[in-house]
Amino acid sequence: MRMKPVQLKNENKLMKAYRNESVQMMDYFDYAPFQAFANKRILDLESRSFNRKELSEKIRVMNEEWDAPEATLDQIERLKKYNSVVVIGGQQAGLLTGPMYTVNKIISIIQYAKSEESKLGTPVIPVFWIAGEDHDFEEINHVWMQKEEKLNKHILRQYDDEKAPISDRSIDKQLFTSWFYELLEQLTETEYTKHIQDNVMTCMEQSKTYVDFFARLVFQLFREEGIVLFDSNHFLARQLESEFFVEYIEKQQHISNMVFDSNQKLNQAGYYTSLEIDKDDAHLFYHQNRERILLRRNEKGEWAGKQNEVIFTTNEIIEIAKNKPELLSNNVVTRPLMQELLFPVLAFMGGPGEISYWAALRPMFHCFNMNMPPVLPRLSFSFIDVKTEKRLKKWSIPAEKAIHYGVDNRKINWLASQQQPPIAQMVEQIKESIDKAHLPLREAANEIRTDIGALAMKNLNYLYKDIDFMERKMNRALEERYEEELNEFELINAVLYPNGGLQERTWNIISFANVHGTHFINELINETYSYKQEHYIVYL
Repeated sequence: MRMKPVQLKNENKLMKAYRNESVQMMDYFDYAPFQAFANKRILDLESRSFNRKELSEKIRVMNEEWDAPEATLDQIERLKKYNSVVVIGGQQAGLLTGPMYTVNKIISIIQYAKSEESKLGTPVIPVFWIAGEDHDFEEINHVWMQKEEKLNKHILRQYDDEKAPISDRSIDKQLFTSWFYELLEQLTETEYTKHIQDNVMTCMEQSKTYVDFFARLVFQLFREEGIVLFDSNHFLARQLESEFFVEYIEKQQHISNMVFDSNQKLNQAGYYTSLEIDKDDAHLFYHQNRERILLRRNEKGEWAGKQNEVIFTTNEIIEIAKNKPELLSNNVVTRPLMQELLFPVLAFMGGPGEISYWAALRPMFHCFNMNMPPVLPRLSFSFIDVKTEKRLKKWSIPAEKAIHYGVDNRKINWLASQQQPPIAQMVEQIKESIDKAHLPLREAANEIRTDIGALAMKNLNYLYKDIDFMERKMNRALEERYEEELNEFELINAVLYPNGGLQERTWNIISFANVHGTHFINELINETYSYKQEHYIVYL
């Protein structure tokens, strides 16, 4: 395995400013991400208190439910130490772990935690926050699989409990088994295929929900790395969050106003975030009948659903937070706050979308008399196998260009060069000749009568259509003649520019593990990285 850092061409303005630590952008954060912040951050954490004993005990129960490996249980025990800190990040519980960016984020968390512990000499624990309260199953119910030179969306169509949180959503095991074996048929059988099949099916059989399934698969991939998992929708998580819900509810109106103003300021400066919020948003969900209801503050100051499905006074919502915290959950704004209140966070590891909305959240942390944690961009990879590397060399295509733009233009230009003169050029010349030869007929027709002139114009268009028909036929014949070569361009696109974007947003770990096993993950964890670097090409 070898690696090469590359710059991405399509990063948004906010992320570019953040990576460059521009003065204007750093006004929205308490720590510059690429400066030496660890010692200052540890001093900040020492001024606060954490219920490490209860936190570690509840997390241990959670992780033992998923048969966590010894390395993870050891890390949970170390969380009790007075000077321990965590590196944390999170994602939804994707099917078969979801797109590769989820695995990349876990690699980032583990690698950075190891690196910082070796420098600081204090326990630095990798924690992955599973967003189990999310309910949009369509976001996670599929895996993209390569079939020949194309990518197919392989969807698990389970429609029951459509609005239930993912951590409450039971797996239809019969449906999953059929879905998974259909997926396996799309893989070329290798020495690793049977191992993948056995691991996935064992994890599925031992799981009740999709979060259980996700957690067990993560432990299979990172068995020796001590990753600690936290389901944010687990009833034990709610018990830990109860007191913080109360404190947030008391400060909510001020926080909502300040975050809204901060987001507006960012947008006005041209730093567009992914947050769509207004001042009436309460930034909490209420759970009723296995459905999440997003709360807002109405004109009376009550906490209400958008359709008034529920209405609570502030005192009533505080009582719920104290006595039935499992009925509440965080949204995208309050989730970062809850992470910071529960864990001694050395650094948060986020993707570009997360960092863009975190930029608006600094006032919320300050309302709780604490600094926003350091925010680091997660690692981003494009994996290139031997066959793809050979194709790139054959067609003299730099990997960076294929990753940034795809190879459609290169394919079109190459195909055009196989016919001399090029078909499009020939067609254009013929149309010009026909137009010139046809002109006297049109002029004469117009002199006779205007409707005859219009008929002559229609006649010219018919001639053009016949030429266009021949052009399509000739192009199709040319494509058939060079089908093998054109498929090679399509294969490069499928690997490095799938669906017009980065590989990590489409491909799943199973495709790589089937060909290379999972040992490349351990190799990645043990590499040295610059987190300022936008992207890495990894040659497998």
